[in-house]
Amino acid sequence: MDLALTAASAPLRGSVAVPGDKSLAHRVALFAALAPGETEVGNYPDSGVTRAMRRALEVLGVPSSLSNGVLKLSGRKTLSPFQANGVVYCGNSATTFRLLAGALAATGTVATLDGSDGLRRRPMDRIAEPLRLMGADVSTTDGRAPLAFRHAPLHGIDYALPVASAQVLSCLQLAALGADGDSRFRVPGPVRDHTTRMLRAMGARIDEDGPVTLMHPLTSEDSLRPLRGTLPGDISSSAFLLVAAAIVPGSRITVENVGVNPTRTGILDVLAEMGAAVSVGNRRETFGEPVADITLEAAPLRGIDICGDMVVRSIDEFPAIAVAAAFADGTTVVRDAEELRYKESDRIAAIVAQLRALGAEVAETPDGFSVRGGTVRGGVARANGDHRLAMSMALCGLRAPAQVTVEGAEILDESFPGFVPSLDSLRQEAR
Repeated sequence: MDLALTAASAPLRGSVAVPGDKSLAHRVALFAALAPGETEVGNYPDSGVTRAMRRALEVLGVPSSLSNGVLKLSGRKTLSPFQANGVVYCGNSATTFRLLAGALAATGTVATLDGSDGLRRRPMDRIAEPLRLMGADVSTTDGRAPLAFRHAPLHGIDYALPVASAQVLSCLQLAALGADGDSRFRVPGPVRDHTTRMLRAMGARIDEDGPVTLMHPLTSEDSLRPLRGTLPGDISSSAFLLVAAAIVPGSRITVENVGVNPTRTGILDVLAEMGAAVSVGNRRETFGEPVADITLEAAPLRGIDICGDMVVRSIDEFPAIAVAAAFADGTTVVRDAEELRYKESDRIAAIVAQLRALGAEVAETPDGFSVRGGTVRGGVARANGDHRLAMSMALCGLRAPAQVTVEGAEILDESFPGFVPSLDSLRQEAR
């Protein structure tokens, strides 16, 4: 499918809601499978990556239903082994793969995890090696998927993660629930804490002291509590609509009921530093997560330097950030972002190549890129199998002097199937 956008003839205006947070959705389904009782959660997103988790759980003997955005799932006895019925296929979802790896180790499940060609290219020794230190019997395929698990008892460890990765930490936290003693995990920088927040809300005992997370295992008397409530909207999906408003002069939009976990709100700080007026209101909490409404009012954007902690807190939003930079005054420089090379695609190379295809002046560096604003002309970009790249390049069409067409844009259904209708609703209200 090709997606073509032409320049907005008027400001974007109005309020919009986005599907539930995908990072939380993965955890809701998997953690609920480990919790005896009935879980019922609304605003659950139906996208490629969340379907991957639900299909994988069904293969493991835990089916679920999704109707009108409400997920229903009956959990099993905490830490009882899953019953795998064949290879557990995770599609292109690395989050599904890595979180399931921790759960399989914790429960002593005999199973093999596999995924798409893209997922098979992603490094998996970063989870397999510490799992082995805990006693897990897991084998990789040259450090990558497939991963084969066999039953083995786990013990607690004291482990320093070599990279600041929420997926790796979450995998180890889940495994630690099934160990025979406490585990301490040290991270070299800030990471998303969704797993800690949700497991605590379900009754797990977790202590934190700066970069150290102390996991207490579940005992034979412990069990996780099922979940009930509504998922907050995904800030990563919101980012595309916020950037759309930021690059179209005169725009003012509100994205309602968005998760604003401080480990994920780097995109808001980046857009504010670039000059957009960003406000966060109506704050509340669900599943241990902060939630709010985000309003953005367009203003002239300027190029900035993005590095360090800001990179970690906005790592998934850089395709969209690159588009904001392409319409800013001056040059935006991104550093300390080598982790982007290990996403659904090498996102540094992909962002640079596709912006160049649209006429932008952009340069690649080993750990980032730079973009000179005001140079996008229009043309044809390619999604390259990356949902975030597809949506981001399409946004260029809102300001480019010529039409922008994105080839292979059907991949956006992996994360945000309602992207085009949501964007159209804001354009409609402007007319």
